[in-house]
Amino acid sequence: MTSSPPPGVPATTRAVVIRGKGDVGIDDAVPTPRLREGYVLVRTTAVALNPTDWKHVDFAMGGDPTGARVGCDYAGIVKAVGPGVTTFKPGDRIAGGVHGANQSQHEDGAFAEYIAAKADIAFKIPDTMTDTDASTLGLGVTTVAQGLFQELKLNLPSDPVTTGEPILISGGATATGILGIQFAKQAGYRVLATASPKQFAYLQSLGVDAGDLADYHAGAQACAETLAAAAREHRNPGHVPLTKAWDCVASPETTELCARTLAATTGAASLHYRSLLPVADDVVRRVDARIDNGYSYYYKAFGEAFTKAVPFAASPADHAFACDFWRLAAELITAARIVPAPAFVDQGGAGLEGVLAGLQTLKAGDVHGGKLVYTMV
Repeated sequence: MTSSPPPGVPATTRAVVIRGKGDVGIDDAVPTPRLREGYVLVRTTAVALNPTDWKHVDFAMGGDPTGARVGCDYAGIVKAVGPGVTTFKPGDRIAGGVHGANQSQHEDGAFAEYIAAKADIAFKIPDTMTDTDASTLGLGVTTVAQGLFQELKLNLPSDPVTTGEPILISGGATATGILGIQFAKQAGYRVLATASPKQFAYLQSLGVDAGDLADYHAGAQACAETLAAAAREHRNPGHVPLTKAWDCVASPETTELCARTLAATTGAASLHYRSLLPVADDVVRRVDARIDNGYSYYYKAFGEAFTKAVPFAASPADHAFACDFWRLAAELITAARIVPAPAFVDQGGAGLEGVLAGLQTLKAGDVHGGKLVYTMV
């Protein structure tokens, strides 16, 4: 681990830092991150916002992240590579995800001019992609890997199913849902999804059939009936029933919606619900005892110990899965078989000042169908 910055890199950097519960601001001179083993030092060119960012500021993720730098999604230019890094070199344009608001490593976090990023949770940006678009992918791709392929055990896009097996994605027009739809389609699955009707045409452009979309505004019961009826049509060649649901919203309403949709499936011994946040088992099992329940946690993908509400041990298995998936994802992104969710650039201002405004916009629930992105240079 290198304690001093490499030549040409300043000793300090500007960053968005948590000052206390609900209190976040810009620090003009925090130490430039150390160059740890397996990491690269990046001069950011764009960063993207996720709900987890404002939730950490509000201490809603547990623990006390005071002093930590915020942000998970970035794009930028590699300035130096740490020990063990062979995939990137100085000057490369890359994008990926970092562990923002890390109570165990305060210097982690994407919302800064210079950041340390784990090299195996990143990809080289193709020449055909802008930095603003690329910056939206880090957390989302990692979360798709965990939720759809590690937890729900979908076949990978490198080994697609041929039966057209259906899967329900709740929150299809969320930034993560948009990616999940594409990866599931690349893996051969038929996707049923919930969204606002104004997003239906966009989701159809990603490969979702019009008859497989449901308006979540109709309420959990009505929406579940619509989706269950669509699933029963068995338009997939293998006539495989709907047994899996991935919830990208993870609210009480969407949990009930997913559970009720799965419960309409007959002839299946087990049903599987996964979400982005923990849900008590009885919430889904009281709808149908066949439903098992679980969630994925983005921060486990880095393979390092960390603390939120409770300590988490390092998980080499989670890290290995994420690394393998990122190698596959990079190929699909480069081939334009996976495209980023829409980027809403510099709404409220550019740079770190814009980020602060964006955190409030995101917290207010005013972002739909894409991600807020802020340019850094």
